[in-house]
Amino acid sequence: MTAFNQAASQSRMPFLATISGLVLLAWLSLWIWGQSPYDRYVSHDHGTGGVGFLESPAVAALFIGGWTLMVIAMMLPTTLPLVTLFRGIVRKLDRSVELIGLLLLGYVGSWVLFGVVAHAGDTGLHLVVDRSNWLTANAWLIASGTLIGAGVYQFTEMKYRCLDKCRSPYSFIMSYWRGRNRHQESLTLGFHHGLYCIGCCWTLMLLMFVVGMGNLAWMLLLAAVMAIEKNLPWGRKVVRPLGIVLITWGISLAAIAMIGGL
Repeated sequence: MTAFNQAASQSRMPFLATISGLVLLAWLSLWIWGQSPYDRYVSHDHGTGGVGFLESPAVAALFIGGWTLMVIAMMLPTTLPLVTLFRGIVRKLDRSVELIGLLLLGYVGSWVLFGVVAHAGDTGLHLVVDRSNWLTANAWLIASGTLIGAGVYQFTEMKYRCLDKCRSPYSFIMSYWRGRNRHQESLTLGFHHGLYCIGCCWTLMLLMFVVGMGNLAWMLLLAAVMAIEKNLPWGRKVVRPLGIVLITWGISLAAIAMIGGL
């Protein structure tokens, strides 16, 4: 290793340690939250037979807080290549820490907006199910449909288009960064990267509403899958096999439920 490369590597260490600490803190916070009486507010259980997301600002705030922790824990590691590249571009500029912070704010912010929409839809779905005896008796349809839908999405052009954007961090940065209005460009870059990340992974994140929002084991598994898809050289090759697994799982769930209902 040359002296230059060694110096560059050493300069990255505090940055990587900070990001790693933030991610670990998010996981720890989610674990502590899961052991508390407030666990139901980060799951979708609160939407049944009580005060729902659309009816209580307090419930909305609790969910947004929990969802933000989930995004930091699950999605921030998947975007580390882009953040690291961006840090290398701006680290010698004035107020570079602010620029990196705005990038992260934009990225997390886009996912929080998606979470609000998804959770509002989930709450509305619970309200519909609560008012339908048939849907209550056949709630498996929702889980099965979500799994099959997530599997089918793995084969779509939109999935691959967004995935390719996520897998090309340098060209993505160059599409939005000019270095003129640095703060605005940093925020915009992070937000748009988040949108493409949502386009790539939104159906996989919706699976958390099926397996349980507070299930740390499933969170770890899905986070690993999304990181593999977006960052490993062979990540693109797992997209369709994963789609087949999800479709098979959804069909199997439906078959078991229908056989059990006979």
